[in-house]
Amino acid sequence: MVERTGTADPVRVIPLLWGHSRAPGRSGLSLDVVVEAGIAIADEVGIEQVSMRKIADRLEAGAMSLYAYVPGKAELIELMVDSVLGEVQYEPGQHDPARWRAEMEEIAEKNWELLSRHRWLLDVDTTRPPLGPGTIGKYDAELHALVGTGLEDVEVDQVLGLLLEHVRSSARQFRAAEGLAAKAAESSDRDWWDRAGPLLAGVMDAQKYPRASRIGSSAGEEYDAPSDPRRAYTFGLHTLLTGVEALIARRSSGASPGQA
Repeated sequence: MVERTGTADPVRVIPLLWGHSRAPGRSGLSLDVVVEAGIAIADEVGIEQVSMRKIADRLEAGAMSLYAYVPGKAELIELMVDSVLGEVQYEPGQHDPARWRAEMEEIAEKNWELLSRHRWLLDVDTTRPPLGPGTIGKYDAELHALVGTGLEDVEVDQVLGLLLEHVRSSARQFRAAEGLAAKAAESSDRDWWDRAGPLLAGVMDAQKYPRASRIGSSAGEEYDAPSDPRRAYTFGLHTLLTGVEALIARRSSGASPGQA
């Protein structure tokens, strides 16, 4: 991870997250303008390239003038993350617990789209999440999908966390695969395997590694590549939700959380 949230002083950052001191100054600068500029830079070149100096250059302002709105980079990162998490919106309406699976699939897809728009989020450790309206509003809306299904509150939180981490992990694998492809644009996965496959076959004893040989060959032929991150995402999502479905069924039958 390049950056992390939760390192800023809560006394300074929480009022900023919740909209205090957002009025624009006489220069036209405001907290929102500074945060939006930081997000734009991160979208273009990555979170590691974001600095107060680069934001100032983008806004044609003095770097020191930005500190009137944002105390430092730690606060800026929290504000940026909270702002983009607030982009995830769900249609208001009456929740139907029977549609929980479709709603969870929608949550997964919206988070995939968010990480596709703002790939720098994958480089931010949000173990301590920003305590702002974007983050909390998103969390509240996404919890709604599992309310009324029979799961206990802590189970709802854990299922949502598991789903979001699956999306995040899959998006990270997808980005890595794209990066490898970009670095080796002159050589496709097929070209790579055409060269590596015969070499591997010459040194690996298929009888010693029968499962790796058989299943690896089947998967490689199916993917026509070393892996298929998007397919892994879809398969993992289906498997995860099927497991949740079984858990909900056990709760409906009266099984307690400690029972298998």
